[in-house]
This record gives sequence, C-alpha cells and structure tokens, in this order.
Amino acid sequence: MTDDVLGDLEPTEVRLRFAPSPTGLLHVGNIRTALFAWAFARHFGGKLVLRIEDTDTARNTPEGLQYTLDSLRWLGIDWDEGPEKGGDFGPYQQSARMDIYTDVVAKLLAAGKAYHCYCSQEELDQRREAARTAGQHSGYDGHCRTLTPEQVQAYVDEGRRPVVRLRMPDRPIVFDDLVRGEITFLPENLGDYVLVRANGYPLYPLVNPVDDALMQITHVLRGEDLLPSTPRQIALYEALAEIGVGTGRTPRFGHLPFVMGEGNKKLSKRDPNSGLGEYMARGFLPEGLLNYLALLGWSIAEDRDVFTMPEMIEAFDIRKVNSNAARFDPKKCEAINAAHMRMLPADDFARRMVPFLAQAGVLPAEPSDAQLGVLNAAVPLVQERMNTLSESVDMLGFLFVDDAHFGVDPDAAAKVLTGDADAVLDAAAKALADVDWTTEAIEAALRASLIEGLGLKPKNAFGPVRVAISGRRISPPLFESLELLGRDKSLHRLEQARRTTTS
Repeated sequence: MTDDVLGDLEPTEVRLRFAPSPTGLLHVGNIRTALFAWAFARHFGGKLVLRIEDTDTARNTPEGLQYTLDSLRWLGIDWDEGPEKGGDFGPYQQSARMDIYTDVVAKLLAAGKAYHCYCSQEELDQRREAARTAGQHSGYDGHCRTLTPEQVQAYVDEGRRPVVRLRMPDRPIVFDDLVRGEITFLPENLGDYVLVRANGYPLYPLVNPVDDALMQITHVLRGEDLLPSTPRQIALYEALAEIGVGTGRTPRFGHLPFVMGEGNKKLSKRDPNSGLGEYMARGFLPEGLLNYLALLGWSIAEDRDVFTMPEMIEAFDIRKVNSNAARFDPKKCEAINAAHMRMLPADDFARRMVPFLAQAGVLPAEPSDAQLGVLNAAVPLVQERMNTLSESVDMLGFLFVDDAHFGVDPDAAAKVLTGDADAVLDAAAKALADVDWTTEAIEAALRASLIEGLGLKPKNAFGPVRVAISGRRISPPLFESLELLGRDKSLHRLEQARRTTTS
C-alpha cells in the first residue's frame, strides 16, 4: 500500500495541510479531517502544514484564529509549519499572500492558461436557461474564450469589469482518489471556472491550489463535498506546472466520507454535538474525542474500538478509510471517552478534574495540599463511574463545599428524606458519633445500627444517609465518602438533613 499511496516519493517527503477558516468554533468534521491528515503525515514521518484560509474578511476574526490554534493544541494535533511555527513557504495566512496570487494570475493570463470574461450575470443566466431548455449542459459556454481585440475593447468601452477564468482542457480528467478509487470527470461537465472576481479578489479555487503548489503539498485529505471541485483544481495544478509555479507535482487527493447527524443529515456547525467547544465544556478528553472521530470512516481493527493516538499513527492507512457516510453517535462517543478516562493514571485523572471543580466554585484554581489529598483519595471511587470530567462536580463537589454552601437536591430530598428517614438519620448519627473514622468501622457501625437494629433493607437504610451527606441520590460509595468527608462534616450534615425530613 505504501507504494500505491506515495508513488515515487520518499516517506519523509510527504506533506499534508490542514487549512481551516478562522470564522468560529471548529466542528467535528473539521477535526476529523485534521486528525486524518495529521495521522497520515506522522505515519510516514512527513510534515503537516497549518494554513489559515482567512480571505473571507467579513467572517474572520483574530479571536477565531486564536481559537483555532488553541483548539488544535488542546487536541494534541501539532503542526510543523504555519502560524507560530514559521517555515520555508510562508506566509501561512492567505490574507498575507495576495501579491502572490496576483503574480500567478498574471502569468496564467500571459501564457493563455486563463482569460478575461466580460459576460454579465444576466447574460450568463440567459444562456444557461437556454441550454437547460435545449437539454444541454448549463455550465459556462466559453463565450469569451476567443474574443477578438475589437470585442474586448467594446466591452471595456461599456465599462465592464471582467472576471478571470481558467481555460479547462477539452478532455476527461481522471484521478485515483485515495479513498474512492479511480474517478473520471467528462469535459462537458467542466466549464471554465472563475479564478478572480471582477473586483480583483481571488477565489478559493485559485488560492487553494496555488498555495498547495507553492507549499509543495503532496497529499490533500478533505471532505467529499469538495469532490466536484477536484477536476478543476487538477487542471489548475497542471497549468501552474506549465508556467513554472511549484514543483510540477499534482497532489494526491482523498475525499473523506460525510459525517451524518440526527435524521441521517450531514452534520453541520449548527447541529448539537458538532462543536468542539461543547466537548471541551463537558470534559471530554482530547484523546477520547479523537479516538471516536477516527472511527468515523476508519478502524484500527475489526474487533477493537479503543486505541491511543500513537497506535493510530502506526496503523493508519488512508486506503482503509471507508467511502460510505459515517453516522455520529453521541452515546458511543461518550463511551469511548469513558474508556480513555479509565486508562488514565490516578494522579493525571485528578489533575484533569481540577479545572471543572474550580469553574464550579468547588475548588480554588490552585487547590491546597489537603484538598488535593482528598481529591486523589476520591479517584478510585469515581474513575470507573464517570464518562466525562464535568461529572466530577456532581460526583465529588460535596467533599469540598463548606456547610454554609452545601445543599440537598430538592428532588432527592422529596424522594428519599421522607417518612421514617428521620429515624434512620438519628440512628446513623448515634452509630457514627464515637466510631473509629475508617471505611471499615463506618460500614460496620451503620450496618449494625440500620440493618440489624432497625431491620431495614440496604436501600432504605443507606439512601437517606447518602442524600444527607452528598446532597444527591447518586454518589461515590457511601462508606468511603463518609471517611473522606470527615466526622464533623458528616455528623453536621446528618443533623441538617434530619431537620428537613418530611413525613
């Protein structure tokens, strides 16, 4: 497969690019593309170029650029050239490359590879409608391909401002897609397309291939929605080679399958579960999220879903990416993340919970040694129970909040602190008053008092105690939680809960 993918390239000559627009939050489709390009480059020991496509000045913001860089860093997707890294082929923001595009267009025009088109939009629409009515292809009909100097002057005298179109070859364009195999586009479906607007502004179909050529990109991975533009870009690569721009090598393309959301529709930035910010806020691990996104079109093995990024890099083969659309399953994404949480060393798991507990006001940004001691001791109680790091607030917050700010969830109180709960809490407080404060002693005292003494079933015996000390019906194991909370706080909360029980 290596020869099939690399051709005559040496592995270390592999160069891929990730080219986001800094218009807002990254979404899972962007990230999956970046992940596959990164894994491809790292697999061969090549390079990943980060190029910022910021020519849409109305939508781009400095904050968007910074968010893009911060997001990639959070994900662990590092780049070899680009913003903050530099490189031999900069600048790496398209807004700073306008002079380059102007120069390339001038060379294309001079060589006859491109031409000025003076057709108005109204004329284009009329001719397209006439072609459709006649049952013919409705793409651009080449009206301005062979204008005489007199015709050009007449248009100029009218004050018309031309666009620049690429002169497409009159032959099929065939290429081997790394994901989909051989694809053929017939010339009748490939009209001469616009490279530069009438106002002189270069368009994506120009700047993207020009940058790829000048930055010596060897492989391009992108979404299948861009597949229709590929033959036009291949024609431009060939034209660029003929005028001496770039290495003369056309990149190999791989078009990745759509990611589908609810209702089997393509996942978009507006859909829930699509934005990276949501996963960061919920406390997904970057390695867990990337693991799941890798499964949207690729697998490391038929019987294995959970793997590390180094394992993915070693095994990644673009030819094994499935061309069928992949469905984003939020529940499976969470399950994969949970598996990665269980793989973390205890101290790392504790460290990653701190920002979420701090944001909720449960811990300070810099916890004390005592607080860190409690948090580390709590890890074995919750690591197998949590799916995301944000769950640490509900699961462990009760251990750190002071009694003045502690409260019992009203729904839990209504369901559990009723009936004979006051008798249970009284008995629990008496049993715990003088016991050695260890998990074993606490458990023995409560079982003797509540199950043997009051004749209660475990659910009825321990439910009120759990709600009283944690504020919730679901918490870490009760006896261990009592030990970590401490005698004074535990007894105080039992007393406070006793005052709120309802008959």
